[in-house]
Amino acid sequence: MKTAYWILPLLLSLGLGSTPPGRADWSPAQGPLMTRWAKDVSPGRVLQEYPRPQLVRKDWLNLNGLWQMAFAKEGEAPPLGKELGGQILVPFAVQSALSGVMKHTERLWYRRSFTVPKSWAGQRVLLHFGAVDWRASVWVNGKKLLVHRGGYDPFELDITEALKGTGEQELVVGAWDPTDAGTQPRGKQVIKPGGIYYTPTTGIWQTVWLEPVPETSIASLRIVPDLDAGQVKLQVQIRGDSKNTTFRATVLDQNRPAGSASGAGNAWSAIPIANVKQWSPESPFLYDLHVELLRGAQSEDRIDSYFGMRKITVGKDNKGVTRLLLNGKPLFQVGPLDQGFWPDGLYTAPTDEALRYDIEITKKLGFLMTRKHVKVEPDRWYYWCDRLGLLVWQDMPSGDKGVAPGKGEITRSPASALQYETELKAMLAALHNHPSIIMWVVFNEGWGQFDTSRITRLTKDLDPTRLVDCASGWNDMKVGDVHDIHVYPGPGAPEPEQNRAGVLGEFGGLGFGVEGHTWSKKTWGYAGTRSREELTSKYERLLQRVWQLKATHGLSAAVYTQITDVETEGNGLLTYDRAVIKVDPKRTARANRGDFSQVPQAVVLVPTSQEKAQQWRYELEKPPAGWFKTDFEDAAWREAPGGFGTKGTPGAVVRTEWKTDNIWIRRNITLPESVLGDVRLSIHHDEDAEVYLNGVLAAKLTGYTTDYEDVPISPDARAALKPGRNLIAIHCLQTTGGQYIDAGLVEFKRPRRSKE
Repeated sequence: MKTAYWILPLLLSLGLGSTPPGRADWSPAQGPLMTRWAKDVSPGRVLQEYPRPQLVRKDWLNLNGLWQMAFAKEGEAPPLGKELGGQILVPFAVQSALSGVMKHTERLWYRRSFTVPKSWAGQRVLLHFGAVDWRASVWVNGKKLLVHRGGYDPFELDITEALKGTGEQELVVGAWDPTDAGTQPRGKQVIKPGGIYYTPTTGIWQTVWLEPVPETSIASLRIVPDLDAGQVKLQVQIRGDSKNTTFRATVLDQNRPAGSASGAGNAWSAIPIANVKQWSPESPFLYDLHVELLRGAQSEDRIDSYFGMRKITVGKDNKGVTRLLLNGKPLFQVGPLDQGFWPDGLYTAPTDEALRYDIEITKKLGFLMTRKHVKVEPDRWYYWCDRLGLLVWQDMPSGDKGVAPGKGEITRSPASALQYETELKAMLAALHNHPSIIMWVVFNEGWGQFDTSRITRLTKDLDPTRLVDCASGWNDMKVGDVHDIHVYPGPGAPEPEQNRAGVLGEFGGLGFGVEGHTWSKKTWGYAGTRSREELTSKYERLLQRVWQLKATHGLSAAVYTQITDVETEGNGLLTYDRAVIKVDPKRTARANRGDFSQVPQAVVLVPTSQEKAQQWRYELEKPPAGWFKTDFEDAAWREAPGGFGTKGTPGAVVRTEWKTDNIWIRRNITLPESVLGDVRLSIHHDEDAEVYLNGVLAAKLTGYTTDYEDVPISPDARAALKPGRNLIAIHCLQTTGGQYIDAGLVEFKRPRRSKE
């Protein structure tokens, strides 16, 4: 795909308009953590790239940069014609370091001036906002032109009639965002961040720009690839008087004509394409598309765009298992959860290079897909996914109140329901043409989940070309194209179905904090690791089990939590500042592709009670000294099947209830003659556990796990193991929350290396 016309708008935008108001002494605030791209941000250089790559015109004016700013109060008059005391770097949210402010507010005023280039005379002038969170009110030269509600969708307004003949024009924007005090879609933003919820974004957080258009112009395109018919369907939507207008569309394959068509404005046309090249993660081929609007023989308007030829469906593989099909073929999709947060810009990446880096590193780690989690990105993020070849599961940002697991749907107020549907429709329309997006995720984990069946049908009706996930995790209403579950650390798989593919929408969350690259002193994950090697090894083991579930349980996709750390979450494959890749990239990529030829194979020596009950002797009162030794007499102890704990403890398979603070368990085990490799515990403990093998301390574990994990044993305990009869003895201490204990032994065998 040629790139020249992506650069042209940027070059033409430089030097246009007046210098934004604001002092020259601007600097970013010093946040808890900054990225390496922060140094490239300045008032004269902030996100200068053309913001809308699928509808490109040659003339535009970027309004990013320093604006005047003031905190606002409810009900106060707009500061029309008044200087504001503060300044903010647009388009970074007021809470972010790169805004230069880094303070929270629900309401604020923005003000700046601009000059319309003389070359735009006789044309309509459109003012574009990439996104403002959440309600935006806009005045131009004292005239109120618009109130927009929606924190994630782009919007525009024709400001021509409000402009003065010459000179500087005044632009004032008022923003209000109640964050989690309101019911509007907001994703993971909360006023008091912590855990899995993060710092909010108030106000402008995507590029603001001006564009001249003719009286009659192309408002938008709707592009639908029809791979089976070898054609692309196109609707050119017209702004202004469309009477007697036609369009002429030309498809280019690397500058060579590949198809063309003409048609009436606002009507659908089909463009046959010779020798169709399919779009896929392995070969993300994009066709260029030029569209010209004509009235008779006179050219009214012209835009440049692109598209990819691909289709996504659900169907059977050669064994009759329901799978996700890309271009008619089963494709097992492994990808990360992507929150889209930045330590210095919050919702906004510091530069376009940073935005691209996230896509590139995701691909480098061997992922084919990513799940954009309860956030919508700027258009250029999807452009890079299109161009670099990354499949996207796009979440609808959640809002309103959530519910506990398994509690079902909520009842929204009419206003809340209407706003959700309004923003859902806006998201579907704004992102429709991106080939990388293959799935809409309507709800996440019951957060604000309501009227699921109807909303899923609505989504499918509005976009029948993509798959729809009715709910990722928790409350499945048996509609849509996939059955999506969450298991931490996991993995796990839903029961196979005839008409829906089984997917694992979240799992993993292995934590590892890298000193000097964390948002806070303490970080957390769903399961802890202590080094790069341990994190990589545990990741390989998790993915090994994921690929096994593909074969044994018909799993069609898995989403690992997550690509980067976010604020206090330390469970990313990269640090929050993107400075450190916390895993071995080559080993991680092999695991994501299902290649475990160089990974030690785990062989069960002593089974746990996870799959089948194993008998233990146990005691709830403190036993005499030496209770863990082989010659201790435990005939008076009770006998029961493992595991021991309380129901509802994450990852637990409770077969014997245990509710006291302490439990002591013993079990005789038998080992084969050939135990020579790396022997480890397979243990699920909640909370602290001391484990003995043949009377020797094998491991002293603190905290808790949420699933069975492989834990190294001490060298002395390894030496104490022998063929035949052995003893495993465990003391577990519980203080609060859920509780559980069960264990077994596994042996990791290194694969044989082939002779070179």
